[in-house]
Amino acid sequence: MNQLDLQIIELARDLLATVILIAAPILVVGLIVGVAVSLFQALTSVQEQTLSLIPKMGAVMLVTLLLMAPAMQLLMDYTREVFGQLVAFGLS
Repeated sequence: MNQLDLQIIELARDLLATVILIAAPILVVGLIVGVAVSLFQALTSVQEQTLSLIPKMGAVMLVTLLLMAPAMQLLMDYTREVFGQLVAFGLS
């Protein structure tokens, strides 16, 4: 592999790491709230569809809003890194 291939692989690896860092907290909160609501529904025999959707949606929206600033900072850092590599790719 030449140097350009290694740089492309490194950028792809950084992209996947950035996506995981941004999406993981939101998905984990959705999973935890979903399991808690399902457990509540199983214990109380309440099978209302909106009861499972509304709390999960609210929790995911709240976490997304709380983590918006750090997520944007991660995306800006990655974008700066990609634009810094444009010279190496011959696209500037």
